[in-house]
Amino acid sequence: MNLISEILDLNLKENLISGVFSIDFVRGRYYRRKLVETPVTEEAQFWITRFEQRIFLVVVAPSVARGVKKLLTSHVANKLSKILFITSRSIVEVKIPHEALKELHESNPQATRLIWFDQVDIPGVEKLCLAGSDLADTQLYQDYLKHGQIWYVVFEAQKRGLTMGITRNFVVTLFSKSTKDELITQIREDLLKLVE
Repeated sequence: MNLISEILDLNLKENLISGVFSIDFVRGRYYRRKLVETPVTEEAQFWITRFEQRIFLVVVAPSVARGVKKLLTSHVANKLSKILFITSRSIVEVKIPHEALKELHESNPQATRLIWFDQVDIPGVEKLCLAGSDLADTQLYQDYLKHGQIWYVVFEAQKRGLTMGITRNFVVTLFSKSTKDELITQIREDLLKLVE
């Protein structure tokens, strides 16, 4: 069986390189108590864009299980890093400071739907969560800020009508129907500015 990894549909348009990373692999599944190996192709669209003198790689994984998404996006980043820089360690994960997510929420608290806190200093508690349409000025929000840092925020980007979540390591989950072009526009124009 010939398994292939390749880049398809490579395109340069308005300071934005886009393409599709396609990878073949064999997936084992049980059928009638026997392991059957089946070839599978996964594709992930990617963009390379410049923002404030830095270059960013954005990878969109298909709607598959979260662990598979993370593996696929990391694989694409490592392969592109080897192609572009001869080493797999040149493309690295970006970070968003806790303060940027705090400001994202506090700049329009009515748009926030969910906030996860981590690095909690309460013994035996790893994460805290607030959910609901009225968490704008709750005392619990202030209390949770004293005990942890914001890890994940789900909010409505009202300018574009998209509901999405974003983590401190810049994993974006889209909960609205959207085209990939609308998503990359949202990321380029509104979210990259959050990166430290």
